[in-house]
Amino acid sequence: MTTVKFRLDRGIFGEAVSWGTRALPNRSTMPILQGVRISAETTGELTLSTFDYEVSAEIRIPAQVDEPGVVLVQGKMLTDIVKALPKQSVEVHLEGSKLHVTCGSSRFQLGIMPVEEYPNLPAMPEVAGTVASDVLAEAIHQVSVAASKDETIPLLTSVQIEIEGDKMTLIATDRYRLAVRELTWQPKDPNVSMTALVRGRTLSEVARSVATGGEVTVALSGEEGGHRLIGFEAGGRRTTSTLIDGDYPKVRRLFPENPPTHVVVATQPLLEAAKRVSLVAERNTPLRITFRGSEAVLEAGAGENAHASETIETTLDGEELVVGFNAEFLKEGLNALGGFDFARLNFVDSVKPVVIAGQESLEGTPDDSYRYLIMPMRIG
Repeated sequence: MTTVKFRLDRGIFGEAVSWGTRALPNRSTMPILQGVRISAETTGELTLSTFDYEVSAEIRIPAQVDEPGVVLVQGKMLTDIVKALPKQSVEVHLEGSKLHVTCGSSRFQLGIMPVEEYPNLPAMPEVAGTVASDVLAEAIHQVSVAASKDETIPLLTSVQIEIEGDKMTLIATDRYRLAVRELTWQPKDPNVSMTALVRGRTLSEVARSVATGGEVTVALSGEEGGHRLIGFEAGGRRTTSTLIDGDYPKVRRLFPENPPTHVVVATQPLLEAAKRVSLVAERNTPLRITFRGSEAVLEAGAGENAHASETIETTLDGEELVVGFNAEFLKEGLNALGGFDFARLNFVDSVKPVVIAGQESLEGTPDDSYRYLIMPMRIG
């Protein structure tokens, strides 16, 4: 008879269960895939695993293991239970077909699932190199804002990762905006050249799990059971994902060469003004910004409806122009600049793509390692 018994801190257990079950499907034609596999080992370690045939997650944490074994339980229910437990030590043990969870005076029993029917997780692909976790997490955040949320176009819900030697480039677009981030990493092979299309939501989960410091191991493989795989590992947490097939759009050509007009503006004042003024903008109507001289005037709303305007200081190099922005797209792009105090907006004219980059000072040069392109909206 299978036996499992272990004890550990509720906080450690709760964080591990929550992370491991994030990618579980809310609905599935295969209920077994809604389970979390818990393996208690004689080494004093728990391994929690989830897998839906596209994305796998595995986390290892220390525990006091009295009786080693393996059990499969409904993941979302276990997550909700552990989150609600008091801040005390948690004891988990299997009796027959029930998994008992005890914490203080709280006691729960969960039915187990047939662990022998659970699919084997894919092996970690071959290591391609390492990258600083904070750098990778920031880069994912910066580009994932531009990935499409429309699941009917899977290709555009992905982020393209391009690797050439020690340079890694992340690219995402939803056809209305485009984000590109270049960074330096440490490849295993200095002459490596690879491309991968990874689901944006998967990368966002990776970013949340690796942002605590240290290094992330990045692994890539060729065909594995008919699918190419990418893997990320850091701090006892491992994620693998099948890659999306297809040819990503040739988006770099959208960046204009030598745009004649640029504006430099303090990032936070522009972001805060956009937040306030856009409160009165109706759905699918633009946030209008007039750039002239040393100021920018933000306006939204018109006619008998609500109207708002605000003026901020800017530095304009070029002709005066009026541009309509999707307010949410503009705010997300400014947020994604990170710690840059100033934003540089490059224009060809009022209807062609606008390119935003960060810079350290008013008179400084833009940091082109991150560029955010946004298509203007027509002003009525």
